[in-house]
Amino acid sequence: MFKKNIGKYVLIIFSLAITAYIFYVFKGIISYILMAWILSMIGRPVMHFFQRKIKIGKYHPGAGLSAGMTILTFLLFFGGLVLYFTPVILQQAGNLADVDYDQIAQTLEEPFQRWKPKLAKYGIHADQPLPRILQESFSKFIEPTDVANIFKGAITALGTILMGIFSVLFITFFFLKEEGLFTRIVAAVTPNKYEKQVKNAIEDISTMLSRYFRGILIQVLLITTFITIALNFLGVNNAFLIGLFAALINVIPYIGPLIGGIFAIILTISSNLEMSFYAELMPLISKVILVFMVMQLLDGFVLQPYIFSNSVSAHPLEIFLVILIGAQINGITGMVLAIPAYTVIRVIAREFLFRFKVVQKLTGGMEIPEEA
Repeated sequence: MFKKNIGKYVLIIFSLAITAYIFYVFKGIISYILMAWILSMIGRPVMHFFQRKIKIGKYHPGAGLSAGMTILTFLLFFGGLVLYFTPVILQQAGNLADVDYDQIAQTLEEPFQRWKPKLAKYGIHADQPLPRILQESFSKFIEPTDVANIFKGAITALGTILMGIFSVLFITFFFLKEEGLFTRIVAAVTPNKYEKQVKNAIEDISTMLSRYFRGILIQVLLITTFITIALNFLGVNNAFLIGLFAALINVIPYIGPLIGGIFAIILTISSNLEMSFYAELMPLISKVILVFMVMQLLDGFVLQPYIFSNSVSAHPLEIFLVILIGAQINGITGMVLAIPAYTVIRVIAREFLFRFKVVQKLTGGMEIPEEA
């Protein structure tokens, strides 16, 4: 039996090898197409809003105009973020460039002297004055001789990024304008025998990922709002910047909230160097930590269960293991993409490999939510 089918198996393996090679050669273009597909799923509700709620005279905008307005919405949103973050980043960079190490040392001198004997017990000795230690620590981040290379690399990277952004938005426009275009593209290179299954899989993936990304957007908005209001109420400066950064970095599972909290503490300290450490600065830092602890409880017990139960339909332990695998494969990027990638794999496995027991166990409880 095997000998009779050996030609078939060889053909399948050869086809898979050719497909993998094509993907490798054109991985840049394929990545643009996939990013555009994801953006089109995120932008689909916005486009529908323009088509149903906006009127130009007596007429609603057509698919082309609605798609263009959706792209413009993306550009305004991300452009607004850049315009907001850039002055703050430049201001903080200026603060670091002109930092008064004596002032920082004066602020931190008391806790430094208190911890010095404890650190010495573990073999950590600080014989130099605190201002000198701080100056050497800050200077290690950026050496003056590296500024030219950093600038040159930034210009090169900016050109590549702008080209990538233009390509992704251009493809996204047509995916929005012609609903189902991505499905037709994939179906066109699929053997007729599997075309129906491929179309079903893409439709299910689109539905689940649309719900997932919408849930992430709601999560970002709620976390930003909560942290901004709470920190403003407690008198912490740069509340919106802290809240927005924490919400965006929270997309990285597990370590994202930690990075957001550290960023909030550093920004709070750098903005209040004139304060007494124990009398004023420490209580302010405690307030920031308290807000982030409450936010994590809200996110862990309310927001994330809602997002995952309505999109991924997977067990929390399953999600945790998938994220660990993603981190092992490609670090932070792998962690961010782990859940969407796992969703795609589960849908494809359910459509093509359901006869296997392990696939039945992993996809048995998976429900495809109906699109509104």
